[in-house]
Amino acid sequence: MTAVLVVNSGSSSFKYQLIEMDTETTLASGLVERIGELIGQSSHSVAATDSASDVPASADQKSKRELPIPDHTAGFAVMLEAFAAHGPSLAEHAPVAVGHRVVHGGARFHEPTLVTPQVERDIDELSGLAPLHNPGALQGIVAAGETFADVPHVAIFDTAFHQTLPSEAFTYAINADLADRFRIRRYGFHGTSHGFVARAAAIFLKRPVENLNQIVLHLGNGASVCAVAGGRSVETSMGMTPLEGLVMGTRTGDIDAGVLFHLNRRAGLDFDELDTLLNRGSGLLGLTGRGDMRDVMEAAAAGDGPSELAIDVYVHRIKGYVGAYYAQLGRVDVISFTAGVGENAPLVRERSLAGLEALGIRIDPKRNAAPSRGARVISADDSAVTVLVVPTNEELEIARQTLATVR
Repeated sequence: MTAVLVVNSGSSSFKYQLIEMDTETTLASGLVERIGELIGQSSHSVAATDSASDVPASADQKSKRELPIPDHTAGFAVMLEAFAAHGPSLAEHAPVAVGHRVVHGGARFHEPTLVTPQVERDIDELSGLAPLHNPGALQGIVAAGETFADVPHVAIFDTAFHQTLPSEAFTYAINADLADRFRIRRYGFHGTSHGFVARAAAIFLKRPVENLNQIVLHLGNGASVCAVAGGRSVETSMGMTPLEGLVMGTRTGDIDAGVLFHLNRRAGLDFDELDTLLNRGSGLLGLTGRGDMRDVMEAAAAGDGPSELAIDVYVHRIKGYVGAYYAQLGRVDVISFTAGVGENAPLVRERSLAGLEALGIRIDPKRNAAPSRGARVISADDSAVTVLVVPTNEELEIARQTLATVR
């Protein structure tokens, strides 16, 4: 068997999955969090199997622990203990490689990359462009390298899929010398998800991805839109950082930069306070006090005015991007919704595309409302544009790219 361990590290946590690549089956997954706090937490879930056929069954076996986890190295030891205590056996399913999600690869990383000391230094140096994300990823890479020293490690960059953006799409209209000196440009994020969904949509429709113009809507706590022409990213809503673009759980998305100058001068907010406001205190949370779309929709259904407004703002922004990317592509064959909100919120899907019938976009209400976990069509039969819900699987995509790289 050929197993790949996928690690997604943050500053105080990491998620993991062990994926059997012969069948692309997740054997186990887990979360180690509150690293560095007085008491940390870990959870480990083993895919239930039919003992006769070794085929995953419906119910997973879950275990949880609370204990001090001072750093990522200790966290990986906790993970190994969970595998030893609850399975599957890492002796029988020893990973041939470890794949790491890294948010920001700047302009230098445009493909999956074997981790070397120089790559670690580069990821560290790029932390200035993603201070909330890259440091944690690097901690995870270093700790995993100590734990799994005998297998190759591969860094998969969220920004890599967007390296095909044309210059007119990634260039900001500021002083060119300053932009070059400080690497100011659009990089884009969620690339692993956008690429996976674009290919999955083509497979689902049994059409070559090279022949399709697509708009992918990744709607989760973080949210972004991507225009994909022939399988290549040509426009995306997130910019130099993951702050630009759509309204998100705690991030504002697009905002007039003059607002920051105004808040600095009149409200006395310094740059750190403005950073916290826009990244952690805005979006749905800033509008409603609730950062989760499920809670916002529940409150709106009960008549809460701020929550109703928040949904209006949220879908208004999505609709504007769909129209803009339609114009950039010239022709759209497929629109796909994915991620937590995109896959599970029929109301958001319906309202985001309402009123776009003149562009050939029509959602079938019954199809849109029907519950399902798989890829499915939600557009009407007479819709010129096929609208899909396509579950994303970033971990599987990372595992695929990791295995391809080491091979």
